[in-house]
Amino acid sequence: MKRILVTGGAGFIGSHLCERLLAQGHEVLCIDNYFTGARRNVARLLDNSNFELMRHDVTFPLFVEVDEIYNLACPASPIHYQYDPVQTTKTSVHGAINMLGLAKRTRAKIFQASTSEVYGDPAVHPQVEEYWGNVNPIGIRSCYDEGKRCAETLFFDYHRQHKLRIKVARIFNTYGPRMHPNDGRVVSNFVVQALKGEAITLYGDGAQTRSFCFVDDLVEGFLSLMATGDEVTGPINLGNPGEFTIRQLAEKVIDMTGSASKLEFRPLPSDDPRQRQPDISKARELLNWEPTTHLEAGLAKTIAYFDGLLKENLA
Repeated sequence: MKRILVTGGAGFIGSHLCERLLAQGHEVLCIDNYFTGARRNVARLLDNSNFELMRHDVTFPLFVEVDEIYNLACPASPIHYQYDPVQTTKTSVHGAINMLGLAKRTRAKIFQASTSEVYGDPAVHPQVEEYWGNVNPIGIRSCYDEGKRCAETLFFDYHRQHKLRIKVARIFNTYGPRMHPNDGRVVSNFVVQALKGEAITLYGDGAQTRSFCFVDDLVEGFLSLMATGDEVTGPINLGNPGEFTIRQLAEKVIDMTGSASKLEFRPLPSDDPRQRQPDISKARELLNWEPTTHLEAGLAKTIAYFDGLLKENLA
């Protein structure tokens, strides 16, 4: 049994990670400031004697004793990370410094949830880990993109300077139950709009591509990366290499929900990437990992979750 800290543990991905770690028999300390996370996401875990929930913001130091740290804390959707861009940068940078400082003191192994956004609007397709990216450092998405890039810098400098055991994963578009219903991401947007019978909003012509990884697959990737030897630091891409246009996704959601929703096209936001597809060769080779959930199967579970959430809110 290990004592494992999960920052952002009441969030979409964090709550699924907490469940898996508990299922493995570990003690889990979940911290979250509830900006985008929610207590309801981990409510079912509160009766587990190995689970502890704490309200805390990673921009402030934390003094606990742990064996491993998963640093997931940071709003990850444009609507939320652009709401307070200065705080978003602080969460990525100060949060990394505080968690790395904790790892240094306790000699804990530490995992950083980085993002495919470090590649910006990529000139290389699919994206490989060696690609340095094409990021606008002063745009409206920069608080997140550059914050995560700086966090990676800090992780590798702590690794080189203090011999910390680090793991860095670059997460590509992930979806599934417990996504925030108002996070502005395409899967949650489309599903909620379709279930409500509202127009499905597409930005640009809908030809931009994304690769969608189901949350259970992603969490397995986290665990596989954390279980590797100290020589494996990453960064390693974790995502589903299956590529779809945004329009294809919208049409699939309409079909699966049986909705009468129509497509509505709006101007493309600033710095929105045209393509996003991971090269997961390293994950296959080093982690023996690749996603196994097909888009239809994952969407069915996601649609069922949001359908229940909407009915609950209407009750």
